[in-house]
Amino acid sequence: QVQLVESGGGLLQTGGSLRLSCVASGRVFSGNIMGWYRQTPGKQREMVATITSGGRATYVDSVKGRFTISRDNAKNTIYLQMNNLKPEDTAIYYCYYTLGYGRDYWGQGTQVTVSS
Repeated sequence: QVQLVESGGGLLQTGGSLRLSCVASGRVFSGNIMGWYRQTPGKQREMVATITSGGRATYVDSVKGRFTISRDNAKNTIYLQMNNLKPEDTAIYYCYYTLGYGRDYWGQGTQVTVSS
């Protein structure tokens, strides 16, 4: 089992910045992919950014140039630096960990609210 604990969510105004963190604990293995997804009421959860253990990152188009995902493998921690936030970024952000083949884990989520 892998436990994921997110932190860093909050309420802020348009144009502001926020950094989310996610710490993985338990049976954490190298070679994993971690990332951030987000969800708003009535919509499907969408991928925001993912990062491999080697540091290769992918982003959804809507956040490219504004968000940066990074990781510290020694601390089993990933980060999401979010700049120039917009109201449409308002969502619950979930940390994600996978080793593939259905071995997926999710955090409890952290709320990010951006007011206009």
